Amino acid sequence: MPETPDSPLRILHAVRAPVGGIFRHILDLAVGQAERGHSVGILADSLTGGERADAALKEIGPKLKLGVYRLAIRREPHPVDSVTSLHFLRLARSLKLDVLHGHGAKAGAFVRMKGKSKKAIRVYTPHGGSLHYPPGTLKGAVYGRMERALMNRTELFLFESAFARDTYQRVIGKPAGLIRCVFNGVTASEFDPVPVSEDATDLVYVGEFREIKGADLLIQAVARLRADGKPITLTLAGDGEETEALKALVSSLNLGEAVRFIGHVRARFGFSKGKLLVVPSRGDSMPYVVIEAAAAGIPMIAASVGGIPEILGPHTGGLFVANSIGAMADAIESALANMDATRERARNLRERIFVHFSQKAMVDGVLNGYRDAFNAR
Repeated sequence: MPETPDSPLRILHAVRAPVGGIFRHILDLAVGQAERGHSVGILADSLTGGERADAALKEIGPKLKLGVYRLAIRREPHPVDSVTSLHFLRLARSLKLDVLHGHGAKAGAFVRMKGKSKKAIRVYTPHGGSLHYPPGTLKGAVYGRMERALMNRTELFLFESAFARDTYQRVIGKPAGLIRCVFNGVTASEFDPVPVSEDATDLVYVGEFREIKGADLLIQAVARLRADGKPITLTLAGDGEETEALKALVSSLNLGEAVRFIGHVRARFGFSKGKLLVVPSRGDSMPYVVIEAAAAGIPMIAASVGGIPEILGPHTGGLFVANSIGAMADAIESALANMDATRERARNLRERIFVHFSQKAMVDGVLNGYRDAFNAR
């Protein structure tokens, strides 16, 4: 453990897929910790992320004293996991770490397979992960059993929302280790306003194309509104495993002229392509896209699911019932018909984000959690 409470720490962040909000969280956290004088490294899967992950890790590399490492890490349980775990543990030993911080279920499992140490603490942030699978399903039962087996091999749990914390304790159990909630945070530059582009559609979606993110529900809501005589248009900014399925859905609903795909873009560029951002998630813990949009003052409506209500706080007028095409369509129609009120809600929410969701507060909260875990030992 560190010699004094203020001693620099040697920290390794481990994640399976270097994509999406979880990866953005790790990059921001690693930079913030490095700027405070800590020695930081990142381990990520080599099978996913593509050129974007390569570029991001190359850019951050010079700031990380412990370096960047890639291992082939499969998403589902796999026979080679035992070999991958050995490589991971060998790397952890060679780096003489104080903190092993696993993000997501798979990397979190590798971190906690390491035995208890007099020097290092094991930290776990689920980021949803295995908690997205209902306990009544086969995967939910298997992953839940694995989580319970690893639960008390963890000195510190860091949840990004009270929702994630409460879900973990309800589905998995109450751990013996410390539990802390630290909100995701955004940088100062993300509070700059985003002008609406000249070719903006009525609506925009920004994010991954995964079933849990609900882009298919949004497409169906647009189809319903257009069938009711409202010529709503939509831009989909993103990519992912459901890209072709979503394009097929647009075609089957005869929405070719109403819906455009612009691929993966930076979030702020995506925000500029629509007058109203819609977040149609079926499930989420603390989605960065909501925090980023709120920081920039983007007019937005979102599904009332996971940690999203924690982000919006008292500004509940922008929430709609999750997993309901009808509720989403009604919320879209209402928001577009009352854009002055929608923009005013966005301005008020921006002030809330400035106070509670900054990168500085996130980095400070995580480091304080580490210190508390060392002191508890």
